[in-house]
Amino acid sequence: MLRRILAAVAVLIVLAGAAFFILAPGYVERALNPLRMPDGGWPVSPEAQALHDRLVIGDWHSDALLWDRDILERADRGHTDVPRLLEGNVAVQVFTTVTKSPRGQNYDQNSADAADNITPLFMGQLRPVRSWFSLRERALVQAEALARAAQEVPDRLRLIRSRADLQAVLEARAGGQSVLGAILGSEGGHPLEGDIANLDVLHDAGFRLMGLTHFFDNELGGSLHGEGGSGAGLSDFGRQVVDGMIERGMVIDLAHASPLMVQDVLAIPDARPILSHTGIRGHCGSARNLDDDLVRQIAAKGGVIGIGFWADVVCGGTPAHVAESIVAAIRLVGENHVSLGSDYDGSVGVPFDAANLAVLTQALMDEGLTEAQIAKVMGGNMIRYLSETLPEG
Repeated sequence: MLRRILAAVAVLIVLAGAAFFILAPGYVERALNPLRMPDGGWPVSPEAQALHDRLVIGDWHSDALLWDRDILERADRGHTDVPRLLEGNVAVQVFTTVTKSPRGQNYDQNSADAADNITPLFMGQLRPVRSWFSLRERALVQAEALARAAQEVPDRLRLIRSRADLQAVLEARAGGQSVLGAILGSEGGHPLEGDIANLDVLHDAGFRLMGLTHFFDNELGGSLHGEGGSGAGLSDFGRQVVDGMIERGMVIDLAHASPLMVQDVLAIPDARPILSHTGIRGHCGSARNLDDDLVRQIAAKGGVIGIGFWADVVCGGTPAHVAESIVAAIRLVGENHVSLGSDYDGSVGVPFDAANLAVLTQALMDEGLTEAQIAKVMGGNMIRYLSETLPEG
């Protein structure tokens, strides 16, 4: 009898463990990435939908790879996957790899030594053990997932590593093919683990964009949200990394960089950084948004500014609030330097997912932007920048 009881208990433990690993990741993602659309969705006029369908659309920032779900399948949680991106007429999506975030993460000040949120998430998702204790391997595991997806359905998803790859995606779409171009990025330079040789490792794995910092100071320098604040700039190692990225045709992303790091990067003659996901401080006074003068300087060096979709950076939770921030960005830096930086799936709530991106086209029309301005913001400026920055092929 005791043996049967123990066997039954063991079975229950196994079932409970299986249920945890199957259900818990989805529960966490639903809590952290809410979709705040009204019942029935936001209204989109036939005119806005027709314009939206003519656009070439690009977005600088989705963290979908963090959540260990099949991006080839339409999910009932989160904001992006290949079916929803294609439904929303997105041509190019940057998929970033998140490898570390501090416990108690906030916009003001975080310690690099704080407990990490991503380690238990990767363990709970049963990601490969090699990714549990190495930030480099954590980035590579996410890169491998994107590469496998592209290999499985090359007619729907293609990796973009060069200008030639980008052009091939655009030509395929112009010919009527419903295909998404994916660019691999890193949310911060800490997966380099302080070793410049790892820049080649990430580049060979397909990374073509890298933010220098995230929510904490790292080996490259200071974060906008780190302990050093504006007093921590670009380190000597960070300068090595920036020089290496320029040499390789990689996109330098200053989202989350401290003001002094921004200034240090801008002082490098050949650096042409972007700000991938942000708001405009003069329009929305959030600590997450960089000072307006630095944003102007990034644009003046030929960079583009990606406007986010979440309330903390646009000071509101509707498509109109996102559109108002885009208009504020145009006023600040000009219509040739504004783009989309949704922060989809980045532990934020948004008013529309990728499938419903036409509501933003409607909101921009409602703000009085012309078709030419909307085309630039929704993707034209991003495509131009990539065509000028990525390696030739």
